[in-house]
Amino acid sequence: MPTLLIRNVRPLGASPVDVLVRDGRISEIGATLSAPADATVEEGGGALLLPGLVEGHTHLDKTMWGMDWYRNEVGTNLIDKIENERAFRHASGHDAAAQSLVLAKAFLALGTTRLRTHVDVDTQAGLRHLEGTLRTRDVLRDLQQIQIVAFPQSGLLGRPGTAELLDQSLALGADVLGGLDPCAIDGDPVKSLDVLFGIADKHQRPIDIHLHEPGAMGAFSLDLILQRTEALGMQGKVAVSHGFCLGDVAERERETLLARMARLGVVLVTSAPPSRSVPPLMACRQAGVTVVGGNDGIRDAWTPYGNPDMLERAMLIGLRYNLRRDDEVEVALDTVTHAGARGCGFEAYGLVPGNRADLVLVDAQTVAHAVVSRPVRRLVVAGGRVVARDGTLEAGIASL
Repeated sequence: MPTLLIRNVRPLGASPVDVLVRDGRISEIGATLSAPADATVEEGGGALLLPGLVEGHTHLDKTMWGMDWYRNEVGTNLIDKIENERAFRHASGHDAAAQSLVLAKAFLALGTTRLRTHVDVDTQAGLRHLEGTLRTRDVLRDLQQIQIVAFPQSGLLGRPGTAELLDQSLALGADVLGGLDPCAIDGDPVKSLDVLFGIADKHQRPIDIHLHEPGAMGAFSLDLILQRTEALGMQGKVAVSHGFCLGDVAERERETLLARMARLGVVLVTSAPPSRSVPPLMACRQAGVTVVGGNDGIRDAWTPYGNPDMLERAMLIGLRYNLRRDDEVEVALDTVTHAGARGCGFEAYGLVPGNRADLVLVDAQTVAHAVVSRPVRRLVVAGGRVVARDGTLEAGIASL
């Protein structure tokens, strides 16, 4: 692992300093550091220094990034999208291993050094998509920290054998157990969540549940999730993705739910879509709920949209929540940096000596400027190694 000295950079817009990296970690931060004899020196030129970006919710296994254009003619209901995607992937032989690697590397080139991906597990595909994404995690293990969520995209109860496949997924190395709409998809929320939490408890793994359900239905499911989180002692080990119901219910009910989430350490993950009610970001944070940002799907059978650029996602979160003051725009970035890392449980994160050296240099005056302008990533360092320059991966990494 090379020793690296990066001169004249401004951490999150602060005064210029040098950053010394040894053995993959930040060793020292200070003004005019002496260069060790074995150090490679990179001139920062006064660039803004950000910690490695964090993607808190994506679907690497589904993507068609870099493939021919997919013509989307799917119906409007959630189940239409689920069934269309499953049929397409089966018929086309969509290669989760190849495609997850393509998209993961695209994330890395743009400064995302840690990400959480949901991977489909169902009785038609079995564990094929999971096994492919596990290979991507292994290929990039020294450069990008990838958490894999075993995700029952087609539901848990409606396809017998899914629970067993989820159990096997965790045994194979999935990091997190996923869930999906216990009322709207599974139709029996008590049984669905009992099975899900039972599997997680058996393997002592965290849970991340897609909760698209609106209004009273979603609030009912969320209440059941919070009950089980407390009963099983899973405080700090549960995330709710989307949580659209929190944007629908009355303020008093929402405040009660948010207070319980904060007390139990239940994380909220949002892509802040423009087409749905969304949980109020600032109210969630004020209640003490960690809010993580993510893209959701990128260029797949569900959506033609998405981009593996977490500065762009921060900008879209800022737009969705009407964040205009500089300190508010900094909150948008926090969802894909510190709050993102904290919510996903990524350790040793941030611009502090001793932490893993995940660093991103951009030409921007301030953090808000970086979010709004989404400048080219001048330099990306992952685990102490230079992996990309000017938005392009180093040759040896691009060829992985």
